[in-house]
Amino acid sequence: MPNTQSIKSALAFATVKLNHDEAKLEAQLLLQHVLNVNRAWLIAHKNDALQANQHAAFEALLNRRLNGEPIAYILGGRAFYGLDLLVTPDTLIPRPDTETLVEAALAKIPMAAHPSILDLGTGSGAIALAIAKNRPQASVIAVDASKAALAVAKKNAQNLSIDNVEFVLSNWFQHLNNQPFDVILSNPPYIEENDAHLSQGDLRFEPISALSSGEDGLNDIRQIIENSLVHLQPQGWLMLEHGFNQADKVADLMANTGFVSIETIKDFGGNNRVTIGKNPLIVSTHWAE
Repeated sequence: MPNTQSIKSALAFATVKLNHDEAKLEAQLLLQHVLNVNRAWLIAHKNDALQANQHAAFEALLNRRLNGEPIAYILGGRAFYGLDLLVTPDTLIPRPDTETLVEAALAKIPMAAHPSILDLGTGSGAIALAIAKNRPQASVIAVDASKAALAVAKKNAQNLSIDNVEFVLSNWFQHLNNQPFDVILSNPPYIEENDAHLSQGDLRFEPISALSSGEDGLNDIRQIIENSLVHLQPQGWLMLEHGFNQADKVADLMANTGFVSIETIKDFGGNNRVTIGKNPLIVSTHWAE
């Protein structure tokens, strides 16, 4: 980076170096992080001088991004469903596609209900915390097999003052009691183990255990589906995020296991992203459709 102290010129240089569609935005985010200011301040003070230590810190962050490190890990956070979440390399980076899963769950949970919700493989806690925030009367249990990921999720709950989530160290259902749930949902690993995308972009830096699941990407999804019915209330829902080309296979797995009312929901980009199914057992409940 040239030896310049102007905010405007520093941003212009970084934008050219990054050289992609979101380069200008990323340059601004990095400098906002260094200066601890918002975008409006940055624009209003574009002609201000950068101090030498600020210039050096911005250059260091820029170089990390140029080396491919995800912007979310560099900044230490990512917005998800209106929540500002801490993220680290121990967790998957929350993505807008997963908000489709949150929307699907909220559509099935009336505001007045007191349901029990299970989030499998919670990572940063994004899904569990978004639901708990929007359904404060719900009781949410969030599990993950990673102690490090659970520590991040717990920190996010504390930062957001969300107290209706319990965090449990467990490999899927392994360490859960026999408590039945009204909704079980998960964004499990679903990328094929030999998929070329695993060695590209942000995925190179994210935990492989949160991304890939067997030759066809469905190993964990199979395990979840096969074990969900015994953990669901009658008329309870299972909701799974999956790859855009996996909807038919996931629906078939649900149907073969005994789920009914199976439906696939598209994400904001129009891709098949979430498949849901209902426990067919019928007992009078106060909330399930």
